[in-house]
Amino acid sequence: MSLPYASPPAARFSAQNRSRALQADIMELILERDLKAGDALPTEAELVAALGIGRNTLREALKVLQALGVVEIRHGYGMFVAPANFDALADGLTFRGRLSLRHEGKEALQLVDVRQALEAGLIGEAMDLWTPEHLAEIEETVRAMETAAASGKTFTEVDEKFHYQLFEPLGNELLSNLMSVFWKVYRQIHHELGGEQVNLMENAAVHRGIVEAVKAGDKELAAERLRRHFDGIRAQLAKLRDAP
Repeated sequence: MSLPYASPPAARFSAQNRSRALQADIMELILERDLKAGDALPTEAELVAALGIGRNTLREALKVLQALGVVEIRHGYGMFVAPANFDALADGLTFRGRLSLRHEGKEALQLVDVRQALEAGLIGEAMDLWTPEHLAEIEETVRAMETAAASGKTFTEVDEKFHYQLFEPLGNELLSNLMSVFWKVYRQIHHELGGEQVNLMENAAVHRGIVEAVKAGDKELAAERLRRHFDGIRAQLAKLRDAP
């Protein structure tokens, strides 16, 4: 028998709001002091005095900021502004996607939508920056896919390299990090949907088609082929929605 739902007490929400406000205050302090990734934060004693809070309250807030990738706590050395780290984002999105696979896959489909929009939307801009040397590198990557497929071997790592190479000329570090995040999420969702059943030769051919559109300088076709690249996983997710 299910238990009746009870709303969390107002005091709990109040505590959560205070915790978020404190986290925001710490981040604002980092910005105001013009600290960069790797720079040391003020000591606990200095933060307690500056923020007017207790030491335990500060430590709880710092733990949350560490989990969010804002602060890095090195025991015995101090606290530092954390370098860019998207692991927490990848873990969180992967969980949301996997959870949704138990419930019609809506969020998993939304994650696929975002990756699709990111790649199809930027391929034209990336093509403007491609050099013959870069195109040769992409060609070598696709050939590696085709060789692996012909031998019946999966090529997950080569596939990831291919999608990274497509947009490498943009020199956008944030984009590269987001691509890595969405690749990890997509790969996990794909695996749980039975990704091992993918036709390797067809998959390699899809990537070959993208490169051929790029070689032809056809931005619209390249974007369309990137969008179609996601048709397979969309069809699988649609089955979840249609299942009784």
